[in-house]
Amino acid sequence: MEQTLRLIYRNAEGRTATVSVANPHEQLDPAEVENAMDVILNADAFDTSGGSLVEKVRAEVVSRQVEIINEF
Repeated sequence: MEQTLRLIYRNAEGRTATVSVANPHEQLDPAEVENAMDVILNADAFDTSGGSLVEKVRAEVVSRQVEIINEF
């Protein structure tokens, strides 16, 4: 099953922006994830169409299972 860690922030215009990480470790430590999100915020590492990231919203792991019916 494919998994993606999504780090969701609010930008300067109040809209959400997501940083996605493919194939995260299975046992993520919530405190370490929060710390990583803080590092990204403090570094001002990303600029979105709505400005810099200014606030953490949430972190989530999204799982996706793909079942191939036919392959050509």
